[in-house]
Amino acid sequence: MEQQPNLSNSITNNSCILERSRIAGALFGLAVGDAIGVPFEFRSKEDMQNNPATDLTGYGSHHQAPGTWSDDSSLCFCLAESLINGYNLVDIAKKFIEWKEEGLWTARGSVFDIGTTTSKSISELKTILEQDKVEDLKTLRYAAREQDNGNGSLMRILPLLYEIKGIASLDQFQIVWEVSALTHKHIRSAMACFIYIKLAEMLCNGLDKEQAYTEMRNQIMHFWGEIEFPKAERCHFDHVILHDIRSKAEDELKSSGYVIDSLESSIWYFLEKENYRDTVLGIINLGGDTDTGAAIAGGLAGLYYGEKSIPRDWLLHLARYEDINNLINSLLAS
Repeated sequence: MEQQPNLSNSITNNSCILERSRIAGALFGLAVGDAIGVPFEFRSKEDMQNNPATDLTGYGSHHQAPGTWSDDSSLCFCLAESLINGYNLVDIAKKFIEWKEEGLWTARGSVFDIGTTTSKSISELKTILEQDKVEDLKTLRYAAREQDNGNGSLMRILPLLYEIKGIASLDQFQIVWEVSALTHKHIRSAMACFIYIKLAEMLCNGLDKEQAYTEMRNQIMHFWGEIEFPKAERCHFDHVILHDIRSKAEDELKSSGYVIDSLESSIWYFLEKENYRDTVLGIINLGGDTDTGAAIAGGLAGLYYGEKSIPRDWLLHLARYEDINNLINSLLAS
């Protein structure tokens, strides 16, 4: 009798391939976008329009070799490595400290770019751990200041998706806020991270990006009702949640260090462009915080289009490619 193919194994294998493509696409997509953006950081929109980014290059703003990624990817990889052994806020904090002080998960052995809020916050984490007040890590959000709403937690939050996907939204948000608050305590930063993670979760559920964006907005608005999210905060998300972000014209987008600007522009380019390359180059050509914008948008695009969507020559020139690949394999195995 002819042996029938094992359909169950085939489905499992296809699911594993898809999961590998998504995780690798997300992490490589974030790092590649970051690396392409590094040489152009701080350049004006007008300058970028006259001399647009078209490929992976080096030197420029930070005088780094081609393929060098910044703190955006470093802190993302620190979070990802910590999550291999499960969710542990103390371990995440320790890895952030080790990055700042010893160069853990730096592209080439040294920290060359660190935001003021992130730097001060990591020093605060060190004091908390030295004083053995680890419970204080869970209450950092109660010391939030409105001016600390930079994009420094949004840029690194994506690996948390694989820890929290599928659980109740309230539980997801509590974890997202805890992790965001290690450097950026305010509820606005946490909500921006949550919106980003929710969109990524919808993509992981197999929705196309149009459906994923619509479903994310519906779930976020429902969640706001559940937690009675203050109206004074909802207004900051007017363009991305209450309305379709694509109602904004491209020349209205901003690429500053403000978390709302980064959230809006990254989702806009992800939705409007049709492939990974155009997504990251598009947001880089806004100027400003080019590495972070491209990291955030690149993570979404890589997740959605998959690892193979990232140009091969960009991947091969990426600093520590093999180390990142090993990290991805460890995440898949955990």
